[in-house]
Amino acid sequence: MKKLFLYAALGLTALSSLTWLTACGDDDDENANVWEKYADNRQANQQWLDQEENRLNPDGTKFYERLTPPWNPGEYILIHWFNNRAETAGNLRPLLTSSVRVWYVGRNSSYQVFDADSTSTDGTFFKVNGVVSGWQTALQNMHVGDTVQILLPYSQAYGSSQPNSLIPPYSALQFNIRLLDVPTYEVRP
Repeated sequence: MKKLFLYAALGLTALSSLTWLTACGDDDDENANVWEKYADNRQANQQWLDQEENRLNPDGTKFYERLTPPWNPGEYILIHWFNNRAETAGNLRPLLTSSVRVWYVGRNSSYQVFDADSTSTDGTFFKVNGVVSGWQTALQNMHVGDTVQILLPYSQAYGSSQPNSLIPPYSALQFNIRLLDVPTYEVRP
């Protein structure tokens, strides 16, 4: 009887391992299919991002600055400051663990608004480490009172996921952000 129980347990373990391996293979196939299915979108979004990176101000200087997070030197965002940064330099700047209050508008590469905080008088409140990587990079380089426009490559936005119908997988995104406050400023240990 003990041998029968042992064989049954081994059989169930083998079956569940096989199911797990098959499921992992399905995820890989699904990811590969998403990569292939959205190849045109990836290419179009990268072309848009490259075009915007070369955009010039009327005086001939670059409109966007390339900002590379020190914790991930292989990644970047493009950022344009609308305000004089010297005027806000002494203001609070959030850390990754801080909470912030912002006004923002998000657009896809076709300039369609997919999300915005345009009806709130107080802005939107959230933790810096609770947003996409590109926002984390931007916010940690902003001071209260700064207003920026950022462009995020898909790897700094939603990657291969599709959070809504206006953001297909591998989409580069544009956000206009105004940092209103840092209500909970976490101190580094």
